[in-house]
Amino acid sequence: MADPKQEKHEETFRVIDRRLFNAEGEIRDEALREEKDKPASQPVVISSKPSTLTTSGSSTVGATTSTAPAVPAVEPGREAAPAVAPSRGFEMLVNFVAQNAAMLLGAYPDPRTGQAMLDLEGARELIDMLDALRETTRGNLAPDDDRLLLEVLGSLKLSFMEMAKAAAKAMQEKAQARP
Repeated sequence: MADPKQEKHEETFRVIDRRLFNAEGEIRDEALREEKDKPASQPVVISSKPSTLTTSGSSTVGATTSTAPAVPAVEPGREAAPAVAPSRGFEMLVNFVAQNAAMLLGAYPDPRTGQAMLDLEGARELIDMLDALRETTRGNLAPDDDRLLLEVLGSLKLSFMEMAKAAAKAMQEKAQARP
């Protein structure tokens, strides 16, 4: 009979970073490679309902369609959890934070001056809040809520990158114009 103390059971685990964007807001190379390496037989869900953020009289902010891999109904070794229904309160929270971030990125004019506001640091903080919300709710959201959050984050990060590049270019041109 073997001595249980002599048998060593090695437990190993692997950490996979599934975030789409790096700290600078750019799409990670690994995320692009993972999308290319996925087998073609894996089901893909395409949203037929546009996910938009609107206010009365304003234009839309957000992605109109999304391509995301379907989430398996049950993970291996786990029991099926009850289906989570989409939450109107969660959608309102995401829309509120996203609209404020969009406002700080110049999507809406300041009502007092009529000029577009640009506060990159404030917008980055709001985007980071949505990122933290996504990380803490991962696996606990209804598929529609998770899809909304992912679409809004992608749209805001893309807008942030474009505005940051435009602001950097404008500052560079302004510095070159000085005698």
